[in-house]
Amino acid sequence: MGHVPVLLEEVLEALQPQDGETYVDGTFGGGGYALRVLAAADCQLYGIDRDLDAITRAEALAEQRPRLTPLLGRFGDLDDLLATAGVTVVHGVMLDIGVSSFQIDEGDRGFSFMRDGPLDMRMGQTGPSAADVVNHMSAGDLMTIFRQLGEERQAKRIANAIVARRKSEPFKTTLDLAQCIEDAVGGRRGKKTHPATLTFQAIRMYVNDELGELARGLAAAERVLAPGGRLVVVTFHSLEDRLVKQFLRERSGATGGGSRYMPEVAKGPEPSFELKRRKATEPSEAEIKDNPRARSSRLRVAVRTDAPAWTQTVETGKSVLPLKQLEAAL
Repeated sequence: MGHVPVLLEEVLEALQPQDGETYVDGTFGGGGYALRVLAAADCQLYGIDRDLDAITRAEALAEQRPRLTPLLGRFGDLDDLLATAGVTVVHGVMLDIGVSSFQIDEGDRGFSFMRDGPLDMRMGQTGPSAADVVNHMSAGDLMTIFRQLGEERQAKRIANAIVARRKSEPFKTTLDLAQCIEDAVGGRRGKKTHPATLTFQAIRMYVNDELGELARGLAAAERVLAPGGRLVVVTFHSLEDRLVKQFLRERSGATGGGSRYMPEVAKGPEPSFELKRRKATEPSEAEIKDNPRARSSRLRVAVRTDAPAWTQTVETGKSVLPLKQLEAAL
């Protein structure tokens, strides 16, 4: 199946495309959001993706849509990528966080154990792969990744099983790793999801530094958005949504306050965003029925104020081994 953009109407309503303005789709994928924005207004749109396959799709679409400009790169660098294209200010940024259906459905990309394929999982197709992670990292580091990024309760058992198995033969395929995990934790035990689900999620998030990329992308969007510009973020994982929520709460000044039990928090920089609503928008039951992958999606929206962008680093709240250390050890 192709990639079906979730919460599409809600994203369009939140972004409010206008003629003559400039927008960024930081996670172009199949172009579902981008094409609707271009159809909604006579605007310019820059489609960013680190996946060369996605950019190839974007270039094909751009041949018939001159208002679409594809840019190969990470959305965490969107301000630098836009600068190279001569753009310094935009009126809206969309981010659809996580893996795309194109990547999941292509067995050769190694994102899913639903199809056998090489242990890859790299969105940008460069750097350490999932195979490098499971074949070279220590049991302790694997356990940390599985526990922090996958919130896997059996992290220690799975990590030890992987290390023990690879002594006889390195892991090469998705089904090989999935079977090892299933053997380690005793199968599904009546659960609907495969026992390898959280571990695969954690490895994918680590290989692609997804939380770090999200943190950098939020800060980059803050730097390029014009006053009144809109930041629209769709997440599919509680860790991602938590990061976006915390970022927007901080940047909107919603974390201050004080009471007789808690001293007032020291005043920080002037709020750079305004929240239109504090709660995330969730998909309808009808959308979930039509597209089960939408089930865990959450949409958060904020409007840029005229205050300067903050200089504070966006923290991910997770402290797994940096990917560069693994790359240097290979």
